[in-house]
Amino acid sequence: MVSEKVLHFQGKNKDLNQLSQQIVQQLTTEGYKTQSSTAPLGIVIQATKAGILRDIITADRAFSILITGQPDDFSIHVGIGKWIQNLAVAGVEVIFLSWLFLAVDVPEMLWTEHVEKGIVTEITQIVG
Repeated sequence: MVSEKVLHFQGKNKDLNQLSQQIVQQLTTEGYKTQSSTAPLGIVIQATKAGILRDIITADRAFSILITGQPDDFSIHVGIGKWIQNLAVAGVEVIFLSWLFLAVDVPEMLWTEHVEKGIVTEITQIVG
């Protein structure tokens, strides 16, 4: 199974750099470890949450968020992928042009869906 949600927004006139900073701030406030990078493809954010259950189930997995488009017409892709050390120096455009989102087993998918739904809801609230 693969998990990816795509949110599309039109007419919002959002500064995408500021939006990415707001998303990172919200995730950090909730205890997520985050990293972000800007690439020709868009703005990439990764977030992972520490904890015993997370360490047992998804030790190397993170939520990956990709913001692409223009202030009045942009998309936000949210999915689960491998935590990439030093995202800023990685070839993030290559990462996202290849298949980033990993197949996960059923118990992990249920946990992922629950957490991903919360992240998608928060992003939608931030966008307004």
